[in-house]
Amino acid sequence: MDRVYLYLLVMAVVTYLIRLLPLTLIRKEIKNTYIKSFLYYVPYVTLAVMVFPAILDSTASPISGLIGFLIAVIFAYSGASLFNVALIACLSVFIVERFI
Repeated sequence: MDRVYLYLLVMAVVTYLIRLLPLTLIRKEIKNTYIKSFLYYVPYVTLAVMVFPAILDSTASPISGLIGFLIAVIFAYSGASLFNVALIACLSVFIVERFI
């Protein structure tokens, strides 16, 4: 049980350092366009990395989750509203799970 507290302490220190180091090491404005674009997309990539496995695991079958995801991507790229994309994705998962 003592190791659990050690693990929690190490995890807290690492999390704090990740947030502290950029504040202490980077004092000037970032002018490199490559680094600026990289930092711009980090939140979107992080969100995608967390959401995609949840999409596959949240349904009864990963196949239905993948089909719902692909249909949502198609409708989102075609310009459908967020509500319509979510509704169509949910309906497609519901229909696929009825037949699988």
